[in-house]
Amino acid sequence: MRDRVQTAVDSGTSRPKSQRALRAGKGKRKGRGNAAPCASLYDEVTAKIIAQLEDGIFPWVRPWSVANAVPGLPRNAVSGRAYSGVNVLILWGAVTDGCFPSQDWLTFRQALAAGGCIRKGEKGQTVFYADRFTPQEKHEQVDANTDTPRSIPFLKRFTVFNAAQCDGLPQRLTDDATPLPERELHSQAEALFAATQADFRIGGAKAFYSPSDDFVQVPPQPAFTAQIDYYRTALHELGHWAGHKTRLDRDQSGRFGSGKYAREELCAELSSAFLCAALGIVPTVRHADYLGSWLAVLRQDNRAIFKAASQASKAADFLLGFADQEPCKADGAA
Repeated sequence: MRDRVQTAVDSGTSRPKSQRALRAGKGKRKGRGNAAPCASLYDEVTAKIIAQLEDGIFPWVRPWSVANAVPGLPRNAVSGRAYSGVNVLILWGAVTDGCFPSQDWLTFRQALAAGGCIRKGEKGQTVFYADRFTPQEKHEQVDANTDTPRSIPFLKRFTVFNAAQCDGLPQRLTDDATPLPERELHSQAEALFAATQADFRIGGAKAFYSPSDDFVQVPPQPAFTAQIDYYRTALHELGHWAGHKTRLDRDQSGRFGSGKYAREELCAELSSAFLCAALGIVPTVRHADYLGSWLAVLRQDNRAIFKAASQASKAADFLLGFADQEPCKADGAA
């Protein structure tokens, strides 16, 4: 494979419908370096991007930098050349979706040639290479406007893998060029975390509480765009932790998107706000993407906000009790 900048050409066509474009992309030849009709590939890429935009009408806004990837353009790990055009959008999206810490990509063969291999079970990302060529017989056919032989545009697809999906690569291809900065500690919040003796895990690119395994996990504090958001997020997850069946015994059985799930998220969000206020941290809404489900719950039940605030106050009091803090009081909580 030639290690050239991957270029995408504007087809100049109108925006296709997502479903029709996706169907058009099926059944085509696959594999590294296989040529395919330009129209179907453009439709396939366009449909994918449209689908991502449609899914992101209310985009998830994380207060941390996902995977803390090195900023910059995606590039080929071996040649060092940057990708361009639509490939930049495709690979940026893949870095976010895969929580990869690297902007470096390479093909299966390039990984083998570098002394490494693709980790078993990893899935690659399709990128596209566009160019023009002039068949031998076309050299005799001269374009009247340019006085040059007529060329034919072509588009090829290749499968690439992020460096983080590989094992055994030389260090020069895997070094992290941007180490995380020092933590900005909040002593009262740190004391509270320690006092609860909760199973508090730091790592990865997602923040969550697991009711079944009873642990909290949040990304490393320096990965947050504003480090104070680490505490806001951690307190939200501790609000869930307080509701475990062995503690305050809230109903945490709701599945994502359900009314029960929305009620539990609203409770955790309010408990985080109460805890932040008690600890001297300015509270903010860290899960605004749940706003739609919260509104649905509140419209269906005019007592929902009272119950959520009451449960949140109990959770805040419960957690602050570990560190012998002044309990948080919510006026009118029922």
